Amino acid sequence: MNTLEGIINLIFSFKAFVMFPIFMIILGTILRMKFSIILLSALKLGVGFSGIFLLFDNFVINIAPALEMIISKRGLNYPVLDVGWPPLAGITWASSIAPLTIPMIICANLIMIATNLTRTIYIDIWNFWHFALLGALLQNTNHSFFLSMLATLLIGIYCIKLSEWTSPYVHKECGLVGITVSPVSVVGLLPYAVAANILLDKIPWINKLHFNANKTTTRLEIFGEPMIIGVLVGLFLGLMAEYELKALSELCINIAAVLFLLPHCGTIIGKGMEPFAINLKARITNIFPNKKDLVIAIESAVLFQNKSVIVTGVILMPIAIIIALVLPGNQIIPLGDLPNLISVMAVIVIVCESNVFRGIILGIPIIIAYLLIATEFAPLFTNLSRQYGLDYTNEYSGNISAFTDGGNPIRYWFYYIFNGNFIAILVIPIVIILFFITWKKHKLLISSENQNILNTDAP
Repeated sequence: MNTLEGIINLIFSFKAFVMFPIFMIILGTILRMKFSIILLSALKLGVGFSGIFLLFDNFVINIAPALEMIISKRGLNYPVLDVGWPPLAGITWASSIAPLTIPMIICANLIMIATNLTRTIYIDIWNFWHFALLGALLQNTNHSFFLSMLATLLIGIYCIKLSEWTSPYVHKECGLVGITVSPVSVVGLLPYAVAANILLDKIPWINKLHFNANKTTTRLEIFGEPMIIGVLVGLFLGLMAEYELKALSELCINIAAVLFLLPHCGTIIGKGMEPFAINLKARITNIFPNKKDLVIAIESAVLFQNKSVIVTGVILMPIAIIIALVLPGNQIIPLGDLPNLISVMAVIVIVCESNVFRGIILGIPIIIAYLLIATEFAPLFTNLSRQYGLDYTNEYSGNISAFTDGGNPIRYWFYYIFNGNFIAILVIPIVIILFFITWKKHKLLISSENQNILNTDAP
């Protein structure tokens, strides 16, 4: 066990943008791909992910002083520090749950494929920490290793299945064939997105609002450019912080630069992943001839090539800050995890056919949930970080949390189910209904895709 834990810790000591290309090089070698294709494709993945990390870091560095000014000038007090997702990942990989999570989820995925329970090949091993974090939280509170592992397994299965049901939306809105997205923080919101989008279709006036940043040819076309949205967000934050002209203009340009470059990083990741997806599907099809429609689940950054995903996430950032300032019971101001809004909103946006208006409408309840859950879980995250030697008391004496990953409503629901919470158990039938609606919509999309293929192949 100690040896396995040591190997796991060594592997995950690398940054994701280093570890993932290494993993893909190994996979490409197993698949007997041409080495030049392996190397170039893996480098594209590494460069794409590294670019996103750099851009998000730059974003936080630039907006942090503005947020601090906004808070200090108004005499506000928010005792929970948003440290972003890295400390939560650190907590996870330091737990005893983590070493067993990887082989357990891989085996579960293979069994699901072999028994036709899924079409998803879930290769995003880095994001297994999302599953293991649930187990680490449960083990700390109910001290049951069995229940912690069971919860980790079930949230993994939940995510694998929803990754499959997300694939038609990825194909339709991003043009990616045989690829879907993986993190539970993203695909976990699919049932909510599908049901809420159907509901919005029934509401007069709202069902007429449509703005697709990828296709607009109206006078609003300029607002389909992420750069313009970046400038506007910079103006909003800078004016609230009472910045002088020099600082205000620098903030606007820096945010605009981040948002201009993000879609390009998403495109690079998509191009890097494509050769691996094609070869992996071909190899598995040779082993299982009846499995020709498999999809590869990878990080949601591949969706950043869709401008509506970027525009929606960025518009929601100042909205999230405003909500945080007025929401009763909230004790956290989004900072470290604020850029992650682009990622976690991605599936909601593509389910809404890249409609920015709907993405914003559906994003507001999610933001409220994030803030309240992240606040509630802050003492637990703080205690776990100290327990596993990730002590932030030298840098910050209060509680820590993470806006989106710390406030994830899916993990929150699983956590309380396995702690025997009556309300969480009562929600199960609602989730089953949402699952059924999502499955029905998935069937319709697959049927439509197959019909389009037949029409294309017809003479």
